[in-house]
Amino acid sequence: MKKELRIFFTAVMFLTRIRVPKQVDHDPAHLQKSAKYFPLIGWIVGGISALVFLVFNRYLSANLAILSSMVAGILITGAFHEDGFADSCDAFGGGWTKEKILAIMKDSRLGTYGVIGLIAILSAKFILIQDLPRFTPSLESPSVNIFYNYRYFIVLLIAAHSSSRLMPVFIIQFSEYVTDPDSAKSRLLASRKLSWVYLTVACISGLAPLLLLPWVFSMAVILQLYLTYSLTKYFRRWIGGYTGDCLGAVQQVTEIAFYLAAVIIWQYIL
Repeated sequence: MKKELRIFFTAVMFLTRIRVPKQVDHDPAHLQKSAKYFPLIGWIVGGISALVFLVFNRYLSANLAILSSMVAGILITGAFHEDGFADSCDAFGGGWTKEKILAIMKDSRLGTYGVIGLIAILSAKFILIQDLPRFTPSLESPSVNIFYNYRYFIVLLIAAHSSSRLMPVFIIQFSEYVTDPDSAKSRLLASRKLSWVYLTVACISGLAPLLLLPWVFSMAVILQLYLTYSLTKYFRRWIGGYTGDCLGAVQQVTEIAFYLAAVIIWQYIL
């Protein structure tokens, strides 16, 4: 149990800015196994983001509550995934060879493609969260329990964060890591694949929130899997595999895809 807790805290330390016990470090053996807990980190980030929304929505406008929720998520993760997405936009937008793409990814400066990409994806996230099912409770007699009133919104937010963090785990498992192995921050994750037992644990934790929603929302995962597969093929074609920045880009894209699918399902299927 102590070993598993340490592996879990390693995942928390790797993906977030949340403080962990002092004895937790970047031990290679623990970091290699920590990917199985990535979806659980989504539970934490999504849960805190939802809680921030509920608090700010109680005293301010809904739009400010959404913005505060998004800012909370960025602060918790240190913009870890957004940074990967921006770097990927710069690299694949401005590079036409494998060497050039990888060189741009290593550059800490943010370029035009990265800025445009961040503006686009953050704007899309804000707009889609506004339209999430049950965002504004439509109950004739709302419960005094605000968590019950916003139960679908809370679960959808957690499901988006957990399932989108499962998608990079699939890429780590089934694709090859590229770039300089001595300087890449994600190289230890890629050095050994998860066992099927650990991969199953990741899948269960990543998809478990969907059990609290109507089954039709599970269709959102199909879109996430399709985009993950398509992006993996794209990465392979251009650089022969993936980098840590690619994983961040996949998380951001599939999170947006989940929100989009949820809105479409609510409007046209339910």
